[in-house]
Amino acid sequence: MTAVGGVTQPRGATRWLLRANTWLVYGFFYAPIVLLVVFSFSGNRNVGVWGGFTLDWYRDFASDGNVQGALRNSIQIAVASTVVSVVLGTAAALALERFTFRGRQVFDALLYLPIIIPDVTMAVMMLLFFAQAAELLGFSKGFGTITLSHIAFNISFVSVVVRARLAGMDDRLEEAARDLYATRWQAFRHVTLPLIMPGVAGGALLAFTLSLDDVVITQFVTGPGWTTLPVYVFGLIRKGVTPLINAVSVVMLLASMALVALSLATQRVRGGQDAIDARVGPDQGLP
Repeated sequence: MTAVGGVTQPRGATRWLLRANTWLVYGFFYAPIVLLVVFSFSGNRNVGVWGGFTLDWYRDFASDGNVQGALRNSIQIAVASTVVSVVLGTAAALALERFTFRGRQVFDALLYLPIIIPDVTMAVMMLLFFAQAAELLGFSKGFGTITLSHIAFNISFVSVVVRARLAGMDDRLEEAARDLYATRWQAFRHVTLPLIMPGVAGGALLAFTLSLDDVVITQFVTGPGWTTLPVYVFGLIRKGVTPLINAVSVVMLLASMALVALSLATQRVRGGQDAIDARVGPDQGLP
């Protein structure tokens, strides 16, 4: 081992061993993704046999009414559940980090339950809840039940991400805004919200992704005509696997990567603006 710039550097066999371990880890994680993308262009109906290059499965994806309907349902549910989850999750994070109230510890513990309990357990709970509610209120399962179920577990994930951002925030910034005669809403809008926006954006991205990819809970609470794309793909696996599933999976993979890239770009722009503000200083006070 040698020290370069105060950092210990491996050498010889140790360095090659670390490199080999790195490539093995990357191969373990990304080789299945590469195979998925490659075989989505296979002309053979057997999902694991290469039959020449073709775009037929992507054409089928674009022209299949069932797939497009399931995709449309998934996006509608993901958008609706994400919007509500971000509002409620951010409010819950602010309440837990900024205020003290009776039952705070109990509320904090209950907020983590959707993260800890298995998906199947939560799916059964939501199924029983909506079954009893349907008998009392007479509604049918569909868009509303799926969206409420996704909100139920997304609030916890959003709250955890936003609380992590709030934990690193200096409380004196809010106090300074209040000393400058800002109302509580003005202090939140012009000071707190811009500072926690990366956490809010990260929570929204996580909620949207979890809602878009959920299978177990959605399958338990779905109704006629509201099949989401992951549930539809799961149904195709039962009937017989074709490269159409690969094409659908690749499209979902690209959509997830695009969301991650958008989140990183937003945080980078925000970080650059913060650096400019730190050098130049604020040019105007709070309204």
